[in-house]
Amino acid sequence: MSVWLPSAPCTPGTCVEPTGAAAAVPRAVLRLMAVVVLVFAGTVLSPFGGRIPADLVRRWCRAVVRAAGVRARITGTAAPDGGLLLVANHISWLDIPLLAAVRPARMLAKTEIRQWPVAGALAARGGVLFIERDRLRALPDAVARIAEALRGGAAVAAFPEGSTWCGRAQGDFHRAVFQAALDAGAAVQPVRIRYRLDGGAATTAAAFVGEDTLLASLWRVVSARGLVGEVEVLPAIPADAHPDRRSLAAAARRRCGHPGAAHP
Repeated sequence: MSVWLPSAPCTPGTCVEPTGAAAAVPRAVLRLMAVVVLVFAGTVLSPFGGRIPADLVRRWCRAVVRAAGVRARITGTAAPDGGLLLVANHISWLDIPLLAAVRPARMLAKTEIRQWPVAGALAARGGVLFIERDRLRALPDAVARIAEALRGGAAVAAFPEGSTWCGRAQGDFHRAVFQAALDAGAAVQPVRIRYRLDGGAATTAAAFVGEDTLLASLWRVVSARGLVGEVEVLPAIPADAHPDRRSLAAAARRRCGHPGAAHP
């Protein structure tokens, strides 16, 4: 199996819990429509991403999260300017706008998305970095393209677990993407993402795992009441703090609360 194709044992049936009190159906429908409109508008404008002020991108990301009925709570240090590799644990599709609310970045995405009608071309023009996850031979070229973007001063966002987990269980940080940061001399910004209910209890309601469909996950989120997305921006790891990608990946995982050994 390719390093870009790890799998998680989490499934909707075993990991995703009921949300408790649910929003009324009309309110959930309105939330869903608002999310679709905002995402469509963002997709259409994505080719102009480089010319859109970063603060406006952050506001749009927060608006998407808020439209879904989720409160974003961002804490911690400010992400530095210049070339930066943002890495975070991966639970939900909500992670993407939450991470972009920290600092707008070029996302890593599987190459299959490039073949999607309309959306694939717009994503490519918007600066998405595509990864051929099922071809190990493509890995050096992917690392080189990520390093080039970092050298150019861009922020690149990645989920090194390579798959979504429910939030209770978490995966290892695969270390290939960290080689790009070392090659470019770029700092690594670890980010920890968690989902809670208004009362403070952790929840897996936002998880998008296993055979879950995007529509099912969307409806579960917009139907929930009191869902909070917590984003903790942890201290950045300087480019020269670790000699190799194994130790760099392990350090980033420790800061994100991921004990264990790094994968190749």
